[in-house]
Amino acid sequence: MNPVVHFEMPYDDAERMQTFYTAAFGWQMQALGEQMGHYVLATTTRMDANPGMPAGAINGGFYPKRPDCPLYPSVVIAVADITEAMAKVSVAGGDVLGEPMEIPGVGLYVAFHDSEGNRVSMLQAFPQTSM
Repeated sequence: MNPVVHFEMPYDDAERMQTFYTAAFGWQMQALGEQMGHYVLATTTRMDANPGMPAGAINGGFYPKRPDCPLYPSVVIAVADITEAMAKVSVAGGDVLGEPMEIPGVGLYVAFHDSEGNRVSMLQAFPQTSM
């Protein structure tokens, strides 16, 4: 399989976007400046593949919105407590879209708009049971 290894989303206001994702999810943000097209790196997890690291965890980045760039698909962010995460999103300036829905055998899912109007989702996974 080919795993997802990075994500990208556009922004209108770099400072507002960085403040949102830091406040709502604790991500570390690094603005790369004009020479790198005002790209902002988002560190959501360690990038090495050490044993014990969460499978499928990725880092990503944000770029300024431009008419010649398509909008990228939404990403799903894993959270430990969806109710707490929904509250943090709201306080940070996001808009939660409805109530969590149960995905049978997977977990609780809810979408939201971030501070830049991007549609993003959160998932609180159900505990895994051994067979």
